[in-house]
Amino acid sequence: AGHGDSPPSDAVATEQGRVALLDRVLQELALRRPVLVSPSMSGRFAVPFLLARGARLAAFVPIAPAGTRGHAAERFQQLQTPTLILYGDGDAGLGPRALQSLRHLPRHQVAVLRGAGHACYVDRPQDFHRVLLAFLRQLG
Repeated sequence: AGHGDSPPSDAVATEQGRVALLDRVLQELALRRPVLVSPSMSGRFAVPFLLARGARLAAFVPIAPAGTRGHAAERFQQLQTPTLILYGDGDAGLGPRALQSLRHLPRHQVAVLRGAGHACYVDRPQDFHRVLLAFLRQLG
């Protein structure tokens, strides 16, 4: 989608196109009820997918994701997907901004990693994995 040196694509220019792409990926991989982990710009794919197909996910782990604005709180409130909202305390941008929207998810938890910036999984990998694994274990 133009990031990571990938060429721009009309297929993912719309939210519907991005949802369709993730749908195809999950079908091709034959994944049933996966946990969708979504850092930063991948939120432009994951958040619309959550809103359209949240019941297909076992859980959602947004990590300071883009793409949370522009969706009504009521849309998030209708979802029952267990969610772990993660970001670093040094992220003054996307982390807190995403929380403003995602806090409306009824089954959410928040983890703020101390001493970490936007890429909290890079800055504090052990803390990131500890929090993520604890969340996954409680899913059952």
